[in-house]
Amino acid sequence: MLDWYDANQRDLPWRGQCDPYRIWLSEIMLQQTRVSAVVEHYRRFLRRFPSIEKLAAARESSVLAAWSGLGYYRRARMLHAAARKVMREFGGKVPTTAAGLRELPGIGRYTAAAIASIAFEEPAAVVDGNVERVLSRILGRTSSGEPLWSTANDFLDAGRPGDFNQAMMELGATICLPRGAMCASCPVERFCATKGDGTRVGAPVPQRKREISYRLACRNGSVFLVQRPLSVPLMPGMWELPEVHSPNGTNGTCLTLRHSITVTDYTVVVHRGAAPRLAGKWVPRTRLAKLPLTGLARKILRAAKIMGE
Repeated sequence: MLDWYDANQRDLPWRGQCDPYRIWLSEIMLQQTRVSAVVEHYRRFLRRFPSIEKLAAARESSVLAAWSGLGYYRRARMLHAAARKVMREFGGKVPTTAAGLRELPGIGRYTAAAIASIAFEEPAAVVDGNVERVLSRILGRTSSGEPLWSTANDFLDAGRPGDFNQAMMELGATICLPRGAMCASCPVERFCATKGDGTRVGAPVPQRKREISYRLACRNGSVFLVQRPLSVPLMPGMWELPEVHSPNGTNGTCLTLRHSITVTDYTVVVHRGAAPRLAGKWVPRTRLAKLPLTGLARKILRAAKIMGE
């Protein structure tokens, strides 16, 4: 596994270093998000907050603005809260053990083990969806919970735990795929009980389809936006275009795009027109990049050529 990883690992910006802050950031961003979607967000976020000190000192709205487009904004809030706790209670030093890391907001068992093993070489195995699939196929049986974690620890190379954990995850992400596993390229194919068949972990969730409409109102170089209530569970306090339920008062459809959130595929129809009678504010185009926008709002404004990449 380690020989294969040394020769085949993807060139990713958070690899080849031991900075716990950067490793921690990458692991939080990669939760429920594809690597391809994370790479550029990771670079931009680090340009804005190059250290845990900078992150801890920032306003939450600035952190959310930098996170915009990645979704699952609770991750950003917890990351920010954890950075403040590290500065306040640990003198700016990230805990060096998985047990210590789990005391921080937003860090669970997997993330703690990943950071501790990669940044500090603690022999703590990780179990994510990729590792679960690899182990289930090798062993020829589906396992979960504590027995699976125990098995992962049994396989772990204690001499290079961080690299071994990354190798297991890399194997699941690039070779031992949920469908169409590339067994001929697998470094442990000869040990595998299933050769890529059976023991599929988790059936795919069917996608729902829905159509939603938004109003795009512009005047004097500003865009009309509304803020999501702080009481809602999804993206509280984020800014977005006002949703409308009929095209009345619009100048017609200016664009249509697709957007997915968890198990829902949205067809998004955007109408130009006057600002609806809702509580909101006019935001200058020059300030849009600094505002915590929802990912969909950012996508619409970019598609409409109102804000840049």
